[in-house]
Amino acid sequence: MIRATLLTLACLMALASESFAQADYPSRPVRIVVNSAPGGGTDILARVLAAKLSTGGLNFFVENRGGGGGIIGIETVINAPRDGYTLLMTPSTVAVLPAVTKQARYDAAKDLAAITQVAGISNVLVVHPDVPAKSLQELIALAKAKPGTLNYASAGAGSSPHMSMELLKHMAGIDLQHIPFKGTGPAMTEVLSGRISALFSNMLTGKPLIEAGKLRALAISGPKRVAAMPDVPTVAEGGVPGYSALQWYGLLAPAGTPQAVIDKLQAAVADALRMPDVRERLAQDGAEPIGGAAADFAALIKNDLEKWSNIARAANIQAE
Repeated sequence: MIRATLLTLACLMALASESFAQADYPSRPVRIVVNSAPGGGTDILARVLAAKLSTGGLNFFVENRGGGGGIIGIETVINAPRDGYTLLMTPSTVAVLPAVTKQARYDAAKDLAAITQVAGISNVLVVHPDVPAKSLQELIALAKAKPGTLNYASAGAGSSPHMSMELLKHMAGIDLQHIPFKGTGPAMTEVLSGRISALFSNMLTGKPLIEAGKLRALAISGPKRVAAMPDVPTVAEGGVPGYSALQWYGLLAPAGTPQAVIDKLQAAVADALRMPDVRERLAQDGAEPIGGAAADFAALIKNDLEKWSNIARAANIQAE
């Protein structure tokens, strides 16, 4: 009886301690891991968000952990303490990698706790100005005339740029050689140099370069045109009916992170995304701020795991 009473008291004290810790969260710097190199869309969003969350003496900072097509950064967070002090800012790649590489030994729906979808965004298909294609139809015609001679860059196997192009290849019946890089930044550098012909870039990274005349925009990957680039047609409008590939960015934590911490972070991010300067910044780059409930984001991840697995099989992408 005494032992049972002591055990009950110990449990109550532990719960009280956990509750106090969560109420005091965050009491020290919070690391936001970006699973790609600096300069990409994920990195840009993470830094905007970290700056807005770092108020009243709080410190949220970004740490880039690229490599492995994004897996290194993802696993860094999965293996971190479940206390809310190590978070993951990732694109929808996190739900694609298990379908395209055996190196992704995690389950995004079970090993990570969804906090909130930060933003949704279309990719834009860009080519170097030296590529003799002024439209998507011309690029498709060029690829069909010279199968396998054109190449394209991606932010790594399973990244949104990779899957967006593989879906286009499958639906348009064309063949381009895939050259993966460790993040959008390095991939973009090679396209700008002219060594790589094409890239499905996120709008955050691609738009300034398009406006500067360093890249040519051919098509938007989503189902509708974006206000930031109204003159650029969708892939479907450009000659591939039914095509649609949207990218999202989200904030996650290690599975098992206390729900109170998840709720506090979700509310803080939602508040940040409602700020006019943040919304304006994202709109300029073609991104739509979301900041929805954790449960909604978890459902999106689960649905995408199934969707991209089906697309990988349809495009005959073999897990390596």
